[in-house]
Amino acid sequence: MSAKTKFKSPAFEPIHSAASGLFSVDAIPQETMRSFDTACLSSIKDLQPLEIKALREKLNVSQPVFARYLNTSVSTVQKWESGAKRPSGMSLKLLNVVQKHGLKVLV
Repeated sequence: MSAKTKFKSPAFEPIHSAASGLFSVDAIPQETMRSFDTACLSSIKDLQPLEIKALREKLNVSQPVFARYLNTSVSTVQKWESGAKRPSGMSLKLLNVVQKHGLKVLV
């Protein structure tokens, strides 16, 4: 696991690390490692179109400004808010971070 892995609790980090070590020497099967991943690692929340729009409005920024902060196009933000397109991967992770900490983390 990388240093940027987010755990549900600080207590889960050594537990997950021990399981990863066991998995790397084939002492536990992949299914068990997946169970540890599910139990220990925090997940990224899928955002609905109205949640994205509400987040942007709560931050009191326009679509062009929001797009600039997220390093994406205005058209992408419009598609997310209308439901024509869903954020995924890094975009979804970034939206989750902004939802939790605000735009100040991106400045």
